[in-house]
Amino acid sequence: MAITAADVNKLRQQTGAGMMDCKNALVEADGDFDKAVDILRKKGQKVAAKRSDRDAAEGLVIGKTTADNKRGVLIVLNCETDFVAKNEDFVAFANKIVDLAIEKNPADLNALLALNFDGKTVAEKITEEVGKIGEKIELSAYETVEAAHVVAYNHPGNKIASIVGLNKDGFAEVAKEMAMQVAAMNPVAVDKDDVPQSVVEKELEIGREVAAQEGKPAEMLDKIAQGKLNRFFKESTLLNQDFIREHKKSIRQYLQEKDKELTVTEFKRISLAN
Repeated sequence: MAITAADVNKLRQQTGAGMMDCKNALVEADGDFDKAVDILRKKGQKVAAKRSDRDAAEGLVIGKTTADNKRGVLIVLNCETDFVAKNEDFVAFANKIVDLAIEKNPADLNALLALNFDGKTVAEKITEEVGKIGEKIELSAYETVEAAHVVAYNHPGNKIASIVGLNKDGFAEVAKEMAMQVAAMNPVAVDKDDVPQSVVEKELEIGREVAAQEGKPAEMLDKIAQGKLNRFFKESTLLNQDFIREHKKSIRQYLQEKDKELTVTEFKRISLAN
């Protein structure tokens, strides 16, 4: 598979690794970006683990909650250029879709696309907007969270948004802090037990390979890999992350200071690819 300069630049932006390292990794992975990220990490490159963000082009990510804060939704409405993403009509159209999702509570993206929107389906209205604006438009994501208290956070510019659910009502400001934490720190799961086993195994494999390349004794590889996994849990699971506003305490500690039983039940985060 031919590796283009655009491919190399995309991987470089995603990982922060050097241009030649990215090119060599892509060649070795035959153009597979996920494999290339793993190759870079196994070679000791300090790159981030693959997150669950959805790749997208330009457009808007918008989060909103119901009036009672029991349910939140996220949508992504894509377009081809940032110029259109900032167009008032495009922004208004995206917000109407969010409002419709809040009102009708569709089960999934296909159900949202099939909803009635001023006498047409959402999918048909999107096609209509394509004709008006002259760019490809796509509703590419729809996520929901239901909990005792849900809050939505839209980062300025609407390129990142998050929705977070708490297990107790009455903690609006805390919920907002959690949504901002999720948007900023991009955790992969609420707690370490929520991390998929496939991700855990991959982190252990990478940890062992990196330790072996550093010349560590074979009998120490598993222990070293477990230590790296524990650091991954601390950096990449919400309740174990350092609170961005008070780095000396974890999110779990911050929540328990507010209420011993308070916790995050679920979150969703979507970021448009740069």
